[in-house]
Amino acid sequence: MADVAGPLAGIRILEVGGIGPNPFAGMVLADMGADLIRLDREAGTGFGQGGRSDPTLRGRQTLEVDLKSESGITLALALADRADALIEGFRPGVMERLGLGPETLMARNPRLVYGRITGYGQDGPMAALPGHDINYLALSGVLGASQRAGERPMFAINTVGDYGGGAMMLAFGVVCALLEARSSGRGQVVDAAMVDGSALLLTMVHALRAAGAWSGPPGTNVLDSGAHFYEVYATADGGHVAVGAVEPQFYARLLELLELPASELPQWDRDRWPEFKQRLAAVFGSRSAHEWQELLEHEEACANVVQGPFDAAAHPHVAARGTFVELDGIQQPGPAPRFSRTPATARSAPDDPEAALRRWGVERSAT
Repeated sequence: MADVAGPLAGIRILEVGGIGPNPFAGMVLADMGADLIRLDREAGTGFGQGGRSDPTLRGRQTLEVDLKSESGITLALALADRADALIEGFRPGVMERLGLGPETLMARNPRLVYGRITGYGQDGPMAALPGHDINYLALSGVLGASQRAGERPMFAINTVGDYGGGAMMLAFGVVCALLEARSSGRGQVVDAAMVDGSALLLTMVHALRAAGAWSGPPGTNVLDSGAHFYEVYATADGGHVAVGAVEPQFYARLLELLELPASELPQWDRDRWPEFKQRLAAVFGSRSAHEWQELLEHEEACANVVQGPFDAAAHPHVAARGTFVELDGIQQPGPAPRFSRTPATARSAPDDPEAALRRWGVERSAT
């Protein structure tokens, strides 16, 4: 891995077990060129992990280590001494009980950035409680904002809590702390909580409320399915079209393409939004998804046919961008974002533990 490029090339990160956001953060950092070693009780264990066939474990070496054994702790300490950063995803206090807490490791390696990802954070009355993505979204307000009028809240799988509000905030926080450590010479603890991160992702909703543009109950506002011009409509063949024609010029073009008179559907007549939805639903239900794709996709009407998660790679735009890659026979999302000079790369998970240890200057026999 000495020839690995990417904006984080040369950065060493120790990843300690965990499921969900922690390995995803490790994947993102590895895609960017960081040299990661992951410590786990057993390679490919845990929810959402399947060894080399699991995209979230790509790009770094996993070492099977028992962190409850003396030899396992000794190895972890030796690696942490040589790391620029560590990321872990256990509940508060677990790493301390193992003898691998931030005070211990940063006393040995003062420049170490210690990244921690939890649901509720390192402190607060709920810090020690277990939970999952859906629980953190419930507390942050995201779940309460994600519902149609009169229906139950609907969660966007684990993209907002685990990944967007959790893993990405952890990765961002670690990189920020690494940059700061270059000038200060000192590491610090990064406390990434999924409640905090997912709440941050609601900033636009709070901004709209402050502007008086988000005043109704869930499912009646512009971006939460209340508006007829920001909605998903069924097609004649069971597909769907996503409409996001917020700006007046795009809304006007949409109505023109749908052959609906603009004078009969004034965009901001909120009282009539339910009526307008029925009219658009009838039109979209008259043609197949393919027909709508042919008509709408290259128009400035902000309307697209909905792609399934395993069909998206075949879309001409997505394919042209190379948004998805194939690695070890598995189709999976490629790295993002993109860099003009130091491109990120999705790499297979190496299977040479001793080479990884030698690269870090650690010998297992010495532990």
